[in-house]
Amino acid sequence: MPMARNIRKKLYTVVFETETPSGRGFDIFLFACIFVSVIIVLLDSVHEYNLKYGFIFHKLEWIFTIIFTIEYILRIVLVKRPFHFIFSFLGIVDFIAILPTYLALFVPGGTQSLLILRVLRLLRIFRIFRLSHFLVDLKFLSGALISSLRKIGIFFLFALVLVIILGSAMYLAEHRLGGKFTSIPECIYWSITTITTVGYGDLVPTTPIGKVIANIVMLIGYAIIAVPTGIITTEMAIAIKNRETGHEVCANCNKKGHDHDAKHCKHCGHPFPEHPVKKSGHGFDDDPGHPHTILPNDKH
Repeated sequence: MPMARNIRKKLYTVVFETETPSGRGFDIFLFACIFVSVIIVLLDSVHEYNLKYGFIFHKLEWIFTIIFTIEYILRIVLVKRPFHFIFSFLGIVDFIAILPTYLALFVPGGTQSLLILRVLRLLRIFRIFRLSHFLVDLKFLSGALISSLRKIGIFFLFALVLVIILGSAMYLAEHRLGGKFTSIPECIYWSITTITTVGYGDLVPTTPIGKVIANIVMLIGYAIIAVPTGIITTEMAIAIKNRETGHEVCANCNKKGHDHDAKHCKHCGHPFPEHPVKKSGHGFDDDPGHPHTILPNDKH
């Protein structure tokens, strides 16, 4: 029916279109609710406030949960492919935001601290305040981290073997004195806290050999802590080099090395030809935060 479709389209505009006044107002209202609900969770964890205002906190928590539930259902109903939204990152975050309160009905007092996960919904600030270009840099950074996983994994395997060897050596040097180095796992714990430069000080060697081993572990810690940073830095440098290939050569000055999203040559200022914008073919834009938010049965 035309009336039902108009209502559906207006709801879509409010829920998904952050560029419209109604959509922007809706998202800012949600941000206020998220922020206040997180503050309530923090205050409720303080014993004095819980005794005085616990009942009020509980009521407000249910009000916010109902608001978030309605929003979550609307997002599912309004999209063309609901399962794409449900299993998307933001869809999972929205579900996590409402889950703890309902779980509390079956597990009293066991899920209250999980409500702090609602702070993840503040990620929508990238859409509301038009900071979506930061997501490109975030994707760039995450790509560099993913490329580093194999090398970092090998490094951690090497570090694990190293702390086991050093912990075993400390056990051989210290366990006979009847101190705190009573087992190899205990010594491995000491080795990890020392090689990471944390050093709680709860385990301290007393024998000359133990002190020598401790000095070696400390020096190795300073050397080894820079390895993951170097791996990630190298991958980021490679990614930056690959990133600067959006425009191979400037037609005016014949120079290379431009960013992938550059609109002008950084050497001479010559404008680059714009890539054609791919139209969605719909009467309204698709939601940038949800790539599949298209009304069903939408006619071209």
